[in-house]
Amino acid sequence: MMPMHLHRGRLIDHLHLKVRNLRASRRFYGAVLEVIGVEVVDGEGFFYADELWVDEGRPEQFSHVHFAFQAADRAMVDSFQQAGLAAGGRDNGPPGIRDYHPGYYAAFLLDPDGNNIEAVFHGPAERSAPSVVLSFDG
Repeated sequence: MMPMHLHRGRLIDHLHLKVRNLRASRRFYGAVLEVIGVEVVDGEGFFYADELWVDEGRPEQFSHVHFAFQAADRAMVDSFQQAGLAAGGRDNGPPGIRDYHPGYYAAFLLDPDGNNIEAVFHGPAERSAPSVVLSFDG
């Protein structure tokens, strides 16, 4: 077995979405995550991208959440909105400054299941590391 490397943030290990239509969700998330620069990995009956895991659920299991992807700049937020709309998302707030804190620039889309998906740029900042990398020997 080959070594496996997983990138993780600081708070969330993973977010599991149960969706109605896996193909529609794959199209939407593939488009917006390409803009964000995160690879999507397909499996049998699921796909994942870093901390996000998506598969189909029964009607009583469908997810209804809000979460935000980190964007590197305002242009990435704008591109996220355009790509998501082209891939079946619905506008839930166009790109722009929000009053959450100074410099908060975000856009909001509803995914195919109505989840509120955001891309946000918090303004110029320097990261201490791009991500936390977990390595496993197989």
